[in-house]
Amino acid sequence: MDGLVAGLRAAGEPTRLRLLSLLAQSELTVTELTQIMRQSQPRISRHLKLMGEAGLLDRFREGSWVFYRLARAGEGGALAQSLMALLPKNDPVLTRDTERLEEVRQGRAERAAAFFRENAEEWDRIRALYVPEARVEAAMQELAPKGRLRSFLDLGTGTGRLLEVFASRSESAVGIDLSPEMLAFARAKVEERGLTHCQVRQGDLFDLPVPDDSQDLVTLHQVLHYLDDPATALAEAARVLKPGGRLLIADFAPHELDFLREEQAHRRLGFAPEEVTRWCVRAGLQPAEIAELPPEGDEAKLTVVIWAAEKPADGKSEGAAKRALEEA
Repeated sequence: MDGLVAGLRAAGEPTRLRLLSLLAQSELTVTELTQIMRQSQPRISRHLKLMGEAGLLDRFREGSWVFYRLARAGEGGALAQSLMALLPKNDPVLTRDTERLEEVRQGRAERAAAFFRENAEEWDRIRALYVPEARVEAAMQELAPKGRLRSFLDLGTGTGRLLEVFASRSESAVGIDLSPEMLAFARAKVEERGLTHCQVRQGDLFDLPVPDDSQDLVTLHQVLHYLDDPATALAEAARVLKPGGRLLIADFAPHELDFLREEQAHRRLGFAPEEVTRWCVRAGLQPAEIAELPPEGDEAKLTVVIWAAEKPADGKSEGAAKRALEEA
């Protein structure tokens, strides 16, 4: 009762209901909210603080920016969702707010498009070196757990493409990346496609802001070759997997294209299948399938390898893990 009353008090004001309505549609900063609401930053911040303390909002820091979003979990999240269902559909004030929100989204999309144009040539050059990305995505979908995913985590999400690929199968999907520029691009793409159950967050792959045993599927798509310590990143990914959950890793087989190290900051020139298998075993995972996608076309030179590994549901994988390690 106390929590319910506190939540109702926090929401029971016209400006706060307007804020909740906007944050149910998009993740927004205080600056963006002041632009939409035409109110001062101190006033908006005060409203957000009260609603955050009541559990109606989630707050996420991304560099020097802080994003707010309607809460989706806990008692506060349940109350916030219920309140959204009660808002009048054709209220003129809410309609005007939504129109201004679209202007903010359009500005994001234009900045994201500019970033993509500036980097597209290099990305296309790398893609030309291996099989079409659609084949990689299809293979990852085939190796993913069957059925509905309650929670999906994409590490080093980049443009957020895998969030789109698995969106239809996921109840909740989060992409984590360290780059603010990539997060801005991914956020714009997710919002453009109306994927309200997908989010992006800034985070360190070696220290994930994610609870233990919480994810049905974790993916690392073309990420390991940038890392100084891939084995530690795999161990952190294993930590957040649910028992019975699956890890998918897509990266390159060993190659000799040194220019990728010099021009694209690749720390490793690919990985042998047995090397990644050993890291999975040491992280407490049970190796499953390995799929290899050889290069296609005259320019392509890189083989893509996809590793699948599972977190044992019963915690009794030691013997199987030892056998897998010996085989590797």
